[in-house]
Amino acid sequence: MEAILLQQLKQSSDLPQVLEELTSFWEDEQRRRAEFYDWVTPDVKAEFINGEVIIHSPARNRHLDAVGNIYSVLRAFAKVHQLGEVKTKKAMCRFTRSDYEPDVCFFDAATAQPFTQDTTIFPVPQFIVEVLSPSTEERDRGTKFDDYERHGVGEYWLVDPAIQSIEQYLLRSSRYELTNTWQLGDAMNSPTFPGLRIEIDVFFDDLRALETVGEIVSR
Repeated sequence: MEAILLQQLKQSSDLPQVLEELTSFWEDEQRRRAEFYDWVTPDVKAEFINGEVIIHSPARNRHLDAVGNIYSVLRAFAKVHQLGEVKTKKAMCRFTRSDYEPDVCFFDAATAQPFTQDTTIFPVPQFIVEVLSPSTEERDRGTKFDDYERHGVGEYWLVDPAIQSIEQYLLRSSRYELTNTWQLGDAMNSPTFPGLRIEIDVFFDDLRALETVGEIVSR
């Protein structure tokens, strides 16, 4: 569809006018994006998506717990095995047009090498987790799904804390493929974290998450 629209535009006599309008539109959007960077603070959960500032409402407790547990386990594993950096919540990731704050994301060692203690804008991660909520599910499955796929995020998890399940999408031939849908009792596996194999129950149980972190660190 995009290729067809582009071809039609190339053949249109209105091409110069359309280019002028698009250039003006892009410049205005980038001005507002710069203003967003100046405005957003660590106290605000906000994203800049396709020219719109999205301010997120407070999350439910089960959402926060799932995010915290996934972050803690994956971060411990990545640190112990020197895979790279796992970040959560307020890591602003800059994509071509939009700025996202994924619930959990991972940068491999080479990507994370330039990070400093003062880094505030991060590049596109290799792995992203979004924990679904009624207010975000449409965007997580729509705009973000498409943008993460387009920018080559190799692995994407959609976590449903209400039914305690995880959908794992892997990038294959530039398209996401639903590789696994894990339910309670299923063991996860991930090419991003090779060698990590645990029941996903751990991500929905605070005590088991803490125990798992301890086991990872003590090995």
